[in-house]
Amino acid sequence: MSEVTRTALVVIDGINAFYDPRGPNYYPEVAATVDPIVTLLRHARERGTLIVHAVERHRPGLEDFEWRVLPEHSFIGSFESEIFPPFTPATGDRELQIPKRRFSAFFATDLALVLREQRVDAVVLAGVKTNVCVRATAQDAFANGFSVVIVREATNSNRPHLAEASLEDVSRYMGRVVTLSEAVDLL
Repeated sequence: MSEVTRTALVVIDGINAFYDPRGPNYYPEVAATVDPIVTLLRHARERGTLIVHAVERHRPGLEDFEWRVLPEHSFIGSFESEIFPPFTPATGDRELQIPKRRFSAFFATDLALVLREQRVDAVVLAGVKTNVCVRATAQDAFANGFSVVIVREATNSNRPHLAEASLEDVSRYMGRVVTLSEAVDLL
């Protein structure tokens, strides 16, 4: 008898910093991921799938190790750290926000704990950027014992060659890269 797989949708950095043209990390190609992510959110909500918005949020006025390699950004309460309006979480207990201060949604957050408590064993990942936060999250999901799925149409990068290399690595060593329609079936 096979066990039922419980899946969660994790939207990584669906925030104004990346998605709004006024955001400091915006790049035009990111617009291609909006409709696929909205589609994933709609299907996950219809099916009662747990949705996690892993959002970059740094503490204003405090040092952050990330500032050694990146400009200061995405402070708690700032416009750029707010969720991009098409991805606004629905009310209810099946959709939550997990703030993160590093690339991975798992590092120094309670994401793994929340997923385990909900008996989730697979994560469907969407968001930005494929070669940075999505890949780091995929690697840590795998290291934490979760099955990993990345939705090809729902992630990209302003460095396409690095995005493709990251997707290849994930599909070879950590999980699966699937189409939007395949991901909808998994939710």
